[in-house]
Amino acid sequence: MIINTNVAANTSANMLETSSANLSKSLERLSSGSKIVSAADDPSGLAVSMKFTVQSGAITAAESNVTNATSFTQTQDGYLQQVSNALNRMSELAVSAQDSTLTDSDRSLYNSEFQQLGSYINNVATKDFNGVSLFTANAMSVTIDSDATTWSMGTVNMGNSSAYATAASSSIATSTAAPTALSDVNAAITQLASDRATVGANESRLSYTSNQLAVEQTNVQAANSAISDVDVAQESTRYAQLNILVQSGTAMLAQANALPQNVLRLVQNL
Repeated sequence: MIINTNVAANTSANMLETSSANLSKSLERLSSGSKIVSAADDPSGLAVSMKFTVQSGAITAAESNVTNATSFTQTQDGYLQQVSNALNRMSELAVSAQDSTLTDSDRSLYNSEFQQLGSYINNVATKDFNGVSLFTANAMSVTIDSDATTWSMGTVNMGNSSAYATAASSSIATSTAAPTALSDVNAAITQLASDRATVGANESRLSYTSNQLAVEQTNVQAANSAISDVDVAQESTRYAQLNILVQSGTAMLAQANALPQNVLRLVQNL
């Protein structure tokens, strides 16, 4: 028996310190919900998790871009629906103006409405979405994934050189002008059918892209969760086990510290 060095107490203290540190780490994981509280917990896992986190953020940004582009195309189609109604009415007026029983004075009444509808079409051609022209020959590039890959949407041009502008500048004021105006309006209607198909195709593509991004986001988050998120049931069990070890270690350290008292009693009896 020795007095100067209490080996049992030192051993108990070391084991208690280890158990206490593990208990503290388990408590941090449970309170934070993360398995990786510090870089030392899982260096390689942390590196991969950080990459997944960055990718998830980029996917979120791409989803926002696609959503805005979808709103852009829906706004385009909304205007084109009204342009369709206007062109249909202009077609009716152009046919009515060719009635041989009408005078030019009568035709001027038809032409008044015809011109107002043409003015409406010209006005639609100038509309924008958040400062970006809705109807231009310039293609708009949309970011469609986390790698910033871009896709060019089909364009709808309603500028001065378009069939719309030609129809809008026509007149049905005379019997000779009315057939030409009707031809111009029919050409604009044909162009409108093509343009609405383009807008519909754009919207369909964006819808598929949005769905794909949603699936990718779910998979990336699931992969990141497997690395960084704590399993609460498993960690709670571990916490209970460590808590018992700390309590028993504390009790055993107290017993180890009491061992030198036996030597003291032996010395007192000399």
